[in-house]
Amino acid sequence: MSMKDIQKKTDKDLVEFINEKRGELRSMRFSAAGSGVRDAHSMSQTRKEVARGLTELNSREADSK
Repeated sequence: MSMKDIQKKTDKDLVEFINEKRGELRSMRFSAAGSGVRDAHSMSQTRKEVARGLTELNSREADSK
């Protein structure tokens, strides 16, 4: 998901998006720990999406103050 798509989301949708991606990342970590096969690219993409969402959320909070 691009940053422009993230910026279009409402605050509530943004929080839901972050929680969803964190859940995906958590499940990836646990599934990777049990098996020898890792899909490092998808894990890094998910981490980046969480970071983008948090960046947008934090910038909105800073603008509102």
